[in-house]
Formats: sequence, C-alpha cells, structure tokens
Amino acid sequence: MEAVRKSYGPTVVLRDVDLEVPQHTVTALIGASGSGKSTLLRCANLLEEVDDGAIFLDGEEITDPRADQNAVRRRIGVVFQAYNLFPHMTVLDNITLAPRRVHRMSRAQAEEQARELLARLGLADKAGEYPDRLSGGQQQRVAIVRALAGRPRLLLLDEITAALDPELVGEVLSVVRDLKEQGMTMVIATHEMGFARDVADQVCFLDGGVVLERGAPQEVFGAPREERTRRFLRRIVEAGRL
Repeated sequence: MEAVRKSYGPTVVLRDVDLEVPQHTVTALIGASGSGKSTLLRCANLLEEVDDGAIFLDGEEITDPRADQNAVRRRIGVVFQAYNLFPHMTVLDNITLAPRRVHRMSRAQAEEQARELLARLGLADKAGEYPDRLSGGQQQRVAIVRALAGRPRLLLLDEITAALDPELVGEVLSVVRDLKEQGMTMVIATHEMGFARDVADQVCFLDGGVVLERGAPQEVFGAPREERTRRFLRRIVEAGRL
C-alpha cells in the first residue's frame, strides 16, 4: 500500500497508509475499534474503493481502474468474524462452490482438495454436516478452509475470533499458527494481543486511520516509541489481555 486514503463522507478512515507485506510473513494490525483495521483489509481486497493512493499485489497495481477486480480477488482470500457460510449447503458444498464456479475446477478435483484441507484443519468428519450442526470454532475453521480452497497468494483475516466463545478461540488461532508454518502470507486484524506478539513477523498499530507505529513484535510490545501506543498497551495489560 502506498499513501492509501479512504473516507466515508466527511469521516477520514485511512490517512496516507503505507504498508509492505513481504511474502511468507504475517502482519498483525492492532488498535482500538474504529482505528481503520477492517477498512484497510477491505481496501486490500478491493471490497472498498480507495479515494487516493495505490495498492500493489505481486508488483501489479490492483487499484488501477483497468485491473480485473475479479481476477485480483481470486488471488486474495478473506475470512471475516462472521462465518458467512451458506446455511442450506453442507460444509463440502460451501467449500467447493467457489473453486467450481470461479476457478472452473471439476467437482471431483474441488472435492478432493476440500477434503484434504478439512483433514488438515481437523474437520475430516464434518464434510457432510450443515453449518448449524457445528460449533462456532468449527464454523470459523470451515470459513478458513473455504478461503484456502481458492489457493490465495494472500490471506486476510478480520477479527476471526471476535464472535467466538473464549474456549473456542484457541482452536482457531492454532490453525493460523499452522498456516504461518506452511508459509502462507497473511494480514490479520486482531484484538488477541498475545497471539499477535507470538505469531506476527510485523505488528502495525493503527490510530485514527494512521499506521502510527510498526515493527517487530518485540519492539512494538516491548518498547513502543509512541505515547499513544504505550497508552493503548497499558489498557490491554490492565484488562489482562497481554
């Protein structure tokens, strides 16, 4: 991202955001609610149109009006805090829908890939279930499998544990740890500070739509330079979340 700006009416949500995400790394976006984390992810996937600046993927400017937005989205997987699974479809059908319709895979190929991914995430026995028969943690893991089924170059995760009961958070975060070990490039907006500290290669603290501070986890969490970052982390520590 280079000097990306985004406003909703008079409200500026992102202010000249510069962000580089190297391949095979994890970038964690932290900050208070309303700081711009989710909007940044939505702009990265072209779900929101930027007002100014440019976004590049593999050297291609994807915010160029001439870029094929659907082709771009096929290279970027997104998982939101709401699972957004189709309730009338089985787990297998939810996962294979996009590979068959968008990526033109055969049903057999799409189902083979889906079953392999489900097995990797501990859901091999859930292929024939409907979403309402699954726990929240299982539904979120299915949503991650669905994103991975498109074989994305980049995976965007937006507060994927926010809607989960505390006891289910760990099982979803363990999946993200596994993806990191497998080399998946990820950008994660999260309120799980301990997770961000342990998993991220780069942490960005957003405040008022600005990337106020960035660096390695040990730098941002251990010796933040900005007073606003220090105040934010103090509140997190006082709340017992770090």
